[in-house]
Amino acid sequence: MTDDRASRPQQYLTPEESTDVDKALLDSEERFLTRLTISSHRLLQTIARDLDVAMTDLTHQQIVAWFERESKARREQGPDASTLKW
Repeated sequence: MTDDRASRPQQYLTPEESTDVDKALLDSEERFLTRLTISSHRLLQTIARDLDVAMTDLTHQQIVAWFERESKARREQGPDASTLKW
């Protein structure tokens, strides 16, 4: 059996998390912000891991630089070369 997790895009909001947000007593704007916050948290974990720093030590400059590298990889090598799949 092969492990194809590396070839699949990472989910930044799981179906279970989305269901939990839907069940919460929140209006639509609050649900959107909650989903965005959960997925942003997961993305920050990915960035911190890629940069080999603690998530709490990430600076906005590091985050911007990470997105610049992602954008460059996507432009030059195609969508499969970047972490973000959208």
